[in-house]
Amino acid sequence: MLGVVILLIWQQQKLKGVFGTTPVSETASVLPKLGPRHKLNYQQWVDILKREAQVATDKRPHNLTILAGDSLSLWFPPGLLPEGRNWLNQGISGEKSYGLWKRLELFDRTQPEMILVMIGINDLIQGVSDEIILENQWQIMSYLRKAHPKAQVIVQSILPHGGEQATWEGREKLLGIPNSRIRQLNQQLQAIATKEGVKYLDLYPLFTNQQGNLHREFTTDGLHLSPQGYVVWRTALQLYGQMELVGEKN
Repeated sequence: MLGVVILLIWQQQKLKGVFGTTPVSETASVLPKLGPRHKLNYQQWVDILKREAQVATDKRPHNLTILAGDSLSLWFPPGLLPEGRNWLNQGISGEKSYGLWKRLELFDRTQPEMILVMIGINDLIQGVSDEIILENQWQIMSYLRKAHPKAQVIVQSILPHGGEQATWEGREKLLGIPNSRIRQLNQQLQAIATKEGVKYLDLYPLFTNQQGNLHREFTTDGLHLSPQGYVVWRTALQLYGQMELVGEKN
């Protein structure tokens, strides 16, 4: 039912031409802008994220929410992030689960209200086994629960890829990863999250077409998301937040 509601909202926003007109939230401007990060090496990325986390630590912004992950999180347009929160983006392009786990300490002192994690597709592209991916995901959950006991930690499902319609430069690697494998991996990820007392947000079915691949309108190349894709993600986060708020009141 939630998926139907989100896709209906996406259709309405599509008709209104929201993708080129959504205003940038004032809360999203508290922290430094991303800049041309595609030109940076990994250590340069880490150094910048460390400085940005320090800004959040010093300023103590209200309702701080952290995006932790790879390029999908990194390129989330600031103007499409849900309003009413201050956002700290801790994504790195090409990041894998082990790399994210080892750099979580960068934002240890930020005192976030919420931490959103999405990681794993680059592991699959690089040939990492499901067992290692799940072990690293467990380490990430365990670390965040201990380092941020007051924060709501939300692990998000790994998204599908575009299959045969993908145009990404690593297309052949994507085609070597059945989307059915990603679905099964997500099921195991959800089980770990439940066991660890971490929230799980299943975005996967919202992004798939009838063939089980990443919906063509939601991606630019079969891997990365289009503005339409980010609107679906944003809507899911908004509705999830509203549902959690209702649940707390009840």
